Amino acid sequence: MPQKIEWQYKEILRQYLMSQTEENLYAGQNLSRQLIKKNIAPEEVISIHKGALENMFPELPMNVWNSFDLLIEMMIRYGLALSEHQNLIQQQEEMNIEIDLAANVQSTLLKTTVPKVNGLEIGLITVPARKMNGDYIYFLSDNINNAGVAVADVIGKGIPAALCMSMIKYGMDSLQDATTDPKRVLDIINRIVEKSVNNDMFISMFYGRYNVKESIFTFASAGHEPALFYNANKDDFTELHTKGLLLGVVPNVTYKQNDVKMENGDFVVMMTDGVTECRTEDGFIEQEIIISLIHSVRFEPAQTIVDTVYKELEKMQNFELRDDFTLVIFKKVI
Repeated sequence: MPQKIEWQYKEILRQYLMSQTEENLYAGQNLSRQLIKKNIAPEEVISIHKGALENMFPELPMNVWNSFDLLIEMMIRYGLALSEHQNLIQQQEEMNIEIDLAANVQSTLLKTTVPKVNGLEIGLITVPARKMNGDYIYFLSDNINNAGVAVADVIGKGIPAALCMSMIKYGMDSLQDATTDPKRVLDIINRIVEKSVNNDMFISMFYGRYNVKESIFTFASAGHEPALFYNANKDDFTELHTKGLLLGVVPNVTYKQNDVKMENGDFVVMMTDGVTECRTEDGFIEQEIIISLIHSVRFEPAQTIVDTVYKELEKMQNFELRDDFTLVIFKKVI
């Protein structure tokens, strides 16, 4: 420690012990700023303090002086721990900045346009549990007779999941024909994912296409959550099942597709497991509850339905999402 600062400290200490004034304390505060600027360690200050007291009160018991040795040792360890803690905080801040940047890039890169097709209402909501979204929605449409939607979910989170989604985006962008069969769409995406993504990253995906002229919804699934079909005439829900392996497992997969005829008021609910596996402190929210929520707003526009369901499920979970939440509805209105 510089001799000047050492002398200043001893003088401030001497004056404070004599009078204990606010002025003495203020002088100590000013000196502490200099200590910080000079990068003086806490244990050095304690050592000076001990030396000053020895000069002023040499008669103090040896136990008092020994206690300073313990304090100095503790301050050395404390200083090392504090430095490590500050480094970790800085690294965390830098990581958060990188994640924020990646999230913004993801949001921009993975944008998609909601189709406008006569006789079809589309409602969607996708909310990430963290900054990066492991769910993805992509629309493919000719804006006349066909509207298709891909709902994908990466088994994994964070930046690796976002990179996987970029592969989905790349593959879907290569499909210009909105009449492409869902099973063919999944076959193409699977080949791209299998070549481009690590073996420990898998993606589930549901692809559905609505044809206006025939009022038929055709769908295929790659290990994804089954969609729900609401039949307005029967006033009931059924699951739309079709088997298919997760994307990226093996290069050659034969996907199957099915279809369902839609009448006025019918709609298809597509989702990720962030919806079906919503849970509270008491456990998972039963599917019957989710269906009941959807049923209670079945006459509302498609966007109102998804917004309402999200808000109610969010409320049940005390406004804490444990997984990415994605919900899409195709509703026939004429």
